[in-house]
Amino acid sequence: METATLNNGLKILYEKRSGSLTSFCIGFQAGAEAEMGFNLGTAHALEHMLFKGTKSRKENEINNEIDSIFGFSNAMTNYPYTIYYGTCRSTDFPSAAELYSDIIMNPLLKDSDFQEERKVILQELKDWREDVDQQCEDVLFYNAFNNKRIKELIIGTEDSIGRITVEELIKFYNRFYNPDNCVISIVSSLPFTDAASIIKNLFEPWEKRYECSENGSIKDSEDSDIIKSGTYIKEENGLQGSRIKYIFDISMLNEEEVYALNIFNEYFGNGVSSLLYDEVRTKGSMAYEVFSSVKAEKGIELFCISLNTSIENCKRAIETVDSLIKNIAESKELNITIEKYKGRYSLKKALEIERTIVLANRLVTYEIMYGDSERLYKEINGSYNTDKDMVSKTVKRILKSPAIQILMSGMSGARHLTSDKIIVECEEDA
Repeated sequence: METATLNNGLKILYEKRSGSLTSFCIGFQAGAEAEMGFNLGTAHALEHMLFKGTKSRKENEINNEIDSIFGFSNAMTNYPYTIYYGTCRSTDFPSAAELYSDIIMNPLLKDSDFQEERKVILQELKDWREDVDQQCEDVLFYNAFNNKRIKELIIGTEDSIGRITVEELIKFYNRFYNPDNCVISIVSSLPFTDAASIIKNLFEPWEKRYECSENGSIKDSEDSDIIKSGTYIKEENGLQGSRIKYIFDISMLNEEEVYALNIFNEYFGNGVSSLLYDEVRTKGSMAYEVFSSVKAEKGIELFCISLNTSIENCKRAIETVDSLIKNIAESKELNITIEKYKGRYSLKKALEIERTIVLANRLVTYEIMYGDSERLYKEINGSYNTDKDMVSKTVKRILKSPAIQILMSGMSGARHLTSDKIIVECEEDA
C-alpha cells in the first residue's frame, strides 16, 4: 500500500489491483458520534443532503451522472464515520472523482430540499424498525446504556429528525467536512502517481473552515458508560418466536486482545462447526440461527451472541448459552487450536476484501477508527503473537456481566424463562 498527504491535510491511501475497474472511498470522522451539541440524526441527514444538488449540478444531473459513471455507488453513516464510495471503469475515474469532489466540497444545503428529504429519512426510519433482528439489537442498546451514542439509532428519532434545521446541517458540515478530517482510498490498476494526481488536482484547493481538534468536537461521546447487565424483555406483536441477543463490553481490550477475541470467536460461534452452533442447533435443535460476533468499531466495542428461537425453546437456549459461557470462564485452559482458527479468520478477512469496493471501504474506515489502515493487513496476515494463553486471558476478562435482550411474541412467554434471571420490561420503545 502507498500513501500520500496533501498540503491541506487530506490523506490518500492507494492499493494496486489488476483489472479494468477502480474503486474508491471518501470518508470523514463525522458519524453519529460527532453529534455532541447537535440533534440526533444530523450526520445521517447531511449524508442525504449532499446528493440534493451542488453549486454547479442539480439533483437530477447528479443522479444521471452516477448512473452513467458508476457500476456501484453508495454512502453510509455509521457511529464513527460517514463514507461515500463507488466502483467505476478506470478510464472513468477522473470523472467519477470530479463528481464526488463536487458533491462533497460544494453542496447547496437548501432548506426547501431538506423539507423534501426529511420525509424520505422518516420513511427510512420506519423501514429500519421493521427489521426484527435489527430491532432486537437496537432495543438492547437502548436498555443497556445511559450515555453511549449507540443507545439511540444512527438515523435518530421522529422527534430529533423533526428538529433538525438546515442551519444545523451547515454547522455540522462546516465543522467536520474538512480536508484534514478526510481520508480517500483508491483501489486500482492505475499507477499510484496518476491516481494520486487526480485526487490532488481536485481536492488540494479545498480549504478547511474549522479546527475540529482545537474545539474538542471530535471526541469520544460515551465517557465511562458501562453496560447495565441484566435481562430485558419486550413484547413484539406479530413476531413468530423470539429473538435473543447478548452483549459483553470489550472496550478495555487493546489491538492484540481484540485480535485474540476474534480468534476465539471463530472457535466459539462463527461457523457451523463452532461450539455455540454445535450445542444450540446441531445437538439441541433449539434455534434456526445462532452465532457470535465481535464489534470492535470506535464506540461499538462489544462481543455479541445472537439467537432466533421459539418461545418454547427460549429458556433452554438461554440455559445452554449461559452454561457454555460459565464453562469457558471457569476453565483453566481452552480446548482451542490457535493456528487452525487463525487460518480460518485470515481466510474470511482475505475473502471479504477480494471485492475492491470492500477493500476501499475497509482501508478508509480502519484509518478513521484506528488511525492505522495497515491494521487490516495485520489481521489478514495474523501478524500478532497470539497464543492459547492470551486468548484464554482475554476471554475471561470479557465474558461477564452481559446485557441480554429478548423479543418475544407475547409477554406470557416470560414464564418459560428461569426465575433467577433479572427481567426488566421495557416501558418505552427504543
